[in-house]
Amino acid sequence: MKNTLVFMTLAAGLLPFSFNAVADKAILAGGCFWCMEADFEKLDGVTDVISGFTGGALKNPTYSGNHDGHFEAVEITYDPNKVSYPELLDYYWVNIDPFDDQGQFCDKGASYLSAIFVANETERKVAEQTKREVEKQFPNKKVITPILNASVFYPIKGDEIYHQDYYKKSPIQYKIYRWNCGRDARLTELWGNKATH
Repeated sequence: MKNTLVFMTLAAGLLPFSFNAVADKAILAGGCFWCMEADFEKLDGVTDVISGFTGGALKNPTYSGNHDGHFEAVEITYDPNKVSYPELLDYYWVNIDPFDDQGQFCDKGASYLSAIFVANETERKVAEQTKREVEKQFPNKKVITPILNASVFYPIKGDEIYHQDYYKKSPIQYKIYRWNCGRDARLTELWGNKATH
């Protein structure tokens, strides 16, 4: 009975601790989700990165089928005690081209556009502040990356599960794609030694 009471109290969130680690999530779009996944899994404090789609009205979008209206995006799980949301966004900006209104790098089209998806007003304020910092660094350029309300995130799954951790499963093909896409060259051109590739 005592153990049951403790479990019920924990489940109800009435004790100041739980058995789960503290974790927050962020959803970001920056073109190819293979690259976003590879870049963010290098960041200390990030515990998981999932490739998928978000931002559109279509339910259950797929990579090879219909994903109209959706962005290729990643859902990032992170430990806020190790990396803060502002730090996460600072890292995000130097891993995208925030001036490309056609897509990202060699990938063009609406699904490859960059975007920050915010879950609440606190995240929106932080995102807007980091965007202003980028605008200050590039006063002669227009930052087109929007800050949007978070919506349903659809992880890649089923027959298309090979897209998850693609850079680990197919490292040679991934490196060839990334090189040919010019992602790292453009990041270095924009951000210099701040680029994290």
